[in-house]
Amino acid sequence: MQLISLFVHPLKSTRGIATTRAYAGKLGLLHDREWLIASPDGKQITARTHPHLLRLKVELLPGGILLHYPDKSPIFAMTTVYTQAHPAQVWKDSFAACHGDARVDAWLSDIVGADCRLLWLGAESQRPYPDSNKMSFADGHPYLLVNQASLDALNHELQQPVSLRHFRPNLVVDGDYPWIEDEWQRIRIGEVEFEITGPCTRCVLTTVDPQSGEKDPGGEPLQTLVRTRRLDEGVCFGVNLRACNEGILTLGDPVEIVSERYSF
Repeated sequence: MQLISLFVHPLKSTRGIATTRAYAGKLGLLHDREWLIASPDGKQITARTHPHLLRLKVELLPGGILLHYPDKSPIFAMTTVYTQAHPAQVWKDSFAACHGDARVDAWLSDIVGADCRLLWLGAESQRPYPDSNKMSFADGHPYLLVNQASLDALNHELQQPVSLRHFRPNLVVDGDYPWIEDEWQRIRIGEVEFEITGPCTRCVLTTVDPQSGEKDPGGEPLQTLVRTRRLDEGVCFGVNLRACNEGILTLGDPVEIVSERYSF
C-alpha cells in the first residue's frame, strides 16, 4: 500500500493543489488551510454556501498566495501585509487571525457578492486543538485521508463517476480493499505516523463539481453515500487524522498499518 496523491488547500474551500512532496506537521500539511475568506465579523465563508468559490485557483508563491479567478486579473496576497489582529470563526471555534490588505478584500468581495475579508492564520496559529496543539482553518482535524479503493467502490454505485477532488483530501492511498480505512487506529506513511481520529462526515459540498463550481442536480454522490455509508457519526467518506510526529511525505511512500481497531 502506497501514498498515491497529495493535496494542499492553501485557501479554505477553494481549489486544492496536487503536489508530489509536502512537509507534514502537527498543524497539517505545510500551507494547508492557512487562508480564510470571512465575513467582516470573521465568520467563515465557504463553498457550501458559495459553490463558485471552487473556481478560485490559488498559486503558492514565496511570501504569500496568488489568486486567480475567471475573467479577473490575478492578485497577490502577501503575508507581510497581514499584521492586524482580526477575529475569526470556523464553526464553533473563535480565535484571532491576521488581516491586512483592503485591495484583496475588494477583489474577493466582487467574487463572493458580499463584503468579505481575507484572513491569514499567522506565523503561529491561535486556534486550539486537543492535546495542547493548534489547528489551521480546516473544518476540525489537521488531515483528511481517502482510500482510492473506497472511491472506486463508490463510483461503481454511481451513474456518473466522481473524482478525488469532490472529497478534498490531503492524503490518498491505494488500500487493499474498500473501507479498510475504517479498521485503522494508527498508520505510518513514510517517516510520519498518524492517529485516525474518526470518520469524516460529509455534506452538500461533495455534490459540487470541483471544476465548474456547479451542484449536481441529483445530489450525487451524497445521495448514494446516504444510502451506503451512514455510520453512527453520520454520512461518512474518508477518515480524519492527526500527525504524531513531523516529516516529509513523498508520493510512493509505503503505508504501514501500525494498529487497528473495531470498525466504526
